[in-house]
Amino acid sequence: MEEKYRQQPGNSLRIVLFGPESTGKTTMCEQLAKHYKTQWVPEYMREYLQAKWDNHKEICVYEDLLPIAEGQMKLENKLVLEGNKILFCDTNLLELKVYSEIYYEGKVPEILNKISLENNYDLYLLTYIDIPWVPDDLRDKPNEREEMFFRFKETLDKYDLPYVTIKGDEMSRLEKAIKVIDQLIYKKREYNR
Repeated sequence: MEEKYRQQPGNSLRIVLFGPESTGKTTMCEQLAKHYKTQWVPEYMREYLQAKWDNHKEICVYEDLLPIAEGQMKLENKLVLEGNKILFCDTNLLELKVYSEIYYEGKVPEILNKISLENNYDLYLLTYIDIPWVPDDLRDKPNEREEMFFRFKETLDKYDLPYVTIKGDEMSRLEKAIKVIDQLIYKKREYNR
């Protein structure tokens, strides 16, 4: 059962966009994938929950978390085989864990809690809240952006995960991300020599 939540091996660097809703993660994933001529993994939770909302006006419930986690890993595991040495992920299971802790009073499905910390990413790009909030059917915390950002940051700090905070306008964000990723690629090449 655990296998469907685990990463498949691959030679690609895995970089995850991580942070609260409406902070530019999807836009940056698309831009970075285009720049590096590779694949990016969309956020399965958005697709899953939008379908629930469109069909029945239902919101996320605790029982949705494992199907969302499974769908996210199916996408990632498929696309890691198609990537060009880098795979950009527009979320991961650790982000789902953070949302579970926030929305369900600290409660996280045991398997999600475990696997979200076992799956490995080379870098987290933590997106800051300095871009305008864009409302949609699924976003619901426009007045708690700062609190949400610090929950994501605290999680990365708690587990000592490699991350860089991405701030500024769209071009500044992209330039900073590319600079950091290029440095990571260089270090990886030097290490493998």
